Amino acid sequence: MACLAESAKRGALQLQRRGSALSRALALSRVGQLRARGHLQRKQPSVRPRRPGRKGGGIMELKKDINAVSIDMLLIVHSEKRRAAQGFQGIGNGVRRWQKLEGNDLHGTQLTVEVHPRDAMPQLLKKFSLAKRLQGDKNGNTRPRQPGGKDAHAYPWDRSSLKSMSLDLRQFEKLDLHASQVTAKSGLDELVSDLLQEAHTDLERVRAIWIWICHHIEYDIAAAQEKDRQAFKPTDILRTQKTNCDGYAGLFERMCRIAGVQCMTVPGYSKGFGYQTGQSFSGEFDHAWNAVYLEGRWHLVDSTWGSGLVDTTTSKFTFLYNEFYFLTHPALFIEDHFPDNKNWQLLKPPQSLRQFENNMYHKSEFYNKGMLSAHPETSMIRTVNGKATVTIESCAPTLFMFMLNGKQEHGLLSLRKNGMKLEVYPPTMGTHKLQIFAKGNSDIYSSVLEYTLKCNYVDMGVRLPAELHQPVGPSWFSEQMGIMKPSHPDPIIHTSDGRCSISFSVEEGINVLASLHGDDGPITEETQRRYIFQLHWEKRTELKVQLPHAGKFALKIFVKKRQEPGNYIFVFNYLLCCANTKVNWPMFPESFGNWGQDNELLEPLSGVLPANRNIPFKLKLHGIAKVLVKGQDTWPLTLNHEGYWEGSCSTAGCQEVYVMVLENANHNFYSYILKYKVNAQ
Repeated sequence: MACLAESAKRGALQLQRRGSALSRALALSRVGQLRARGHLQRKQPSVRPRRPGRKGGGIMELKKDINAVSIDMLLIVHSEKRRAAQGFQGIGNGVRRWQKLEGNDLHGTQLTVEVHPRDAMPQLLKKFSLAKRLQGDKNGNTRPRQPGGKDAHAYPWDRSSLKSMSLDLRQFEKLDLHASQVTAKSGLDELVSDLLQEAHTDLERVRAIWIWICHHIEYDIAAAQEKDRQAFKPTDILRTQKTNCDGYAGLFERMCRIAGVQCMTVPGYSKGFGYQTGQSFSGEFDHAWNAVYLEGRWHLVDSTWGSGLVDTTTSKFTFLYNEFYFLTHPALFIEDHFPDNKNWQLLKPPQSLRQFENNMYHKSEFYNKGMLSAHPETSMIRTVNGKATVTIESCAPTLFMFMLNGKQEHGLLSLRKNGMKLEVYPPTMGTHKLQIFAKGNSDIYSSVLEYTLKCNYVDMGVRLPAELHQPVGPSWFSEQMGIMKPSHPDPIIHTSDGRCSISFSVEEGINVLASLHGDDGPITEETQRRYIFQLHWEKRTELKVQLPHAGKFALKIFVKKRQEPGNYIFVFNYLLCCANTKVNWPMFPESFGNWGQDNELLEPLSGVLPANRNIPFKLKLHGIAKVLVKGQDTWPLTLNHEGYWEGSCSTAGCQEVYVMVLENANHNFYSYILKYKVNAQ
């Protein structure tokens, strides 16, 4: 047996020099029928591998065995250098740092010896047939090659694709469904075998493994926070279905190797859970991910971040599949992953750690929601004259919102056909946190960008109403909601006398509602619509607005389909600005439910009438038999040849004046449609 061990060692070294294919590296050596007749005697030495020391790579220890048995032996010799990493050192977040080997450790030869019963050969061959193990390259090397020039992608991103290879995700629908439903019944080999039943290419094998891990393995937050946590074994991960990021990466690598796909674990820094905008990185690495070799090129995956996310407020993990981290384009992957070896960036040119720290961090949802670029491209913005401006370009129209220090205030966000523009006015000097959210094709807004604002000046003349919601101004979205051809396409309207008139076309069957909001003055929830009077003519809606005083106001526009139940939906708002301190307009008259959509009021527009005066009335009403104005007495209005009801009434001796209509001449019941107040004497 000692001769057998020495012969195996020499054979492995020869194989390493020749670099023959793995199929030729499998030396099936039938040792013979070693029976107790002297070939394997009691107290003969048996082979037990010793873990190589600093200068003992490939040396075997011999141990005497008291048993003499009749066996067959299968000797498999792998011509594979030991990886340039001996293991992970435990660190605070559960990820481990690669420790480099030196000297003779790089020249050891790994021997794998399997001993099996005489009749087990068919099972063993079946195992190799299913899993294939690692395929050798054209020189017979089974060690994954290091990335080179042909693996590198151009930086910055060329906007061609989110992936590092051309993919049609629809081709994975059947495979994804199968992989997500496979359960781990026993060991890793059986699991991989079950997963690969629907996989026929290396890409499909990697996809099946990725889908299974992302849908079955939970991130172990407690383990990630322990300093001395030992590395997770695949068997433990399968049993608990929990691990930390190096466990994810290790499991992914192990399963890929069983499937016959070259895979490497890559440690490094990350902008993940707990990352603060603008922070620097040093010391131990905090994350691990994988590189897989497909179609002659290395590609990057992160199954930890593909499986879900950790809530920053509760520190709880939630399964939420993220397609972005499967074969991510390296120019995008570098935004939140910085490997220990620059070659694993797969970029040309590679980025420095300082660039990684300073570059703008676009979250995965930035690209998932169809964003292309953002300006500024740095995570820290200094305000100019108290203002910071952010623009985003998207590949399709999408909705956005923002939060400054956790509130939707102090900014003007206007939608563009392919993106948005945001102007922010921090209310105080100092540091502020700006978050931008996008909706995309889903019903949920997701955080896509974060900036840190440095403000050294506050423009007190740019106070925005707290009720100014987003977006500001008409856009593609207002057209989609039935409001078109606005008289004022810009989001800000300036008025010198405190009055303005805004009109737009309205899609058939759409009702419009408007309200006025300001931070000062007498406007309350009950009266916020009384400073707006709504008119309809020739398929257009007109909003007459009178401001109660100088200042800035939010004019909100809502719509609702006439035949559908439910509430009005907010569409957009205008910012109305008036610097004239003499402005003091009263409210419009109060209108009731019977005031029709197509009615028109010419006078009086003020909702407060002077006392002891004769007040002229002129309005257009449709389908009405009679019109009365009621104060102390009642005055009828007459219909002129232009279709307007005209007349006058006296405000003497009354506090309120009503306009009443009779819809059917055969009835005697009048309905109130307008109400005016009369000034006290």
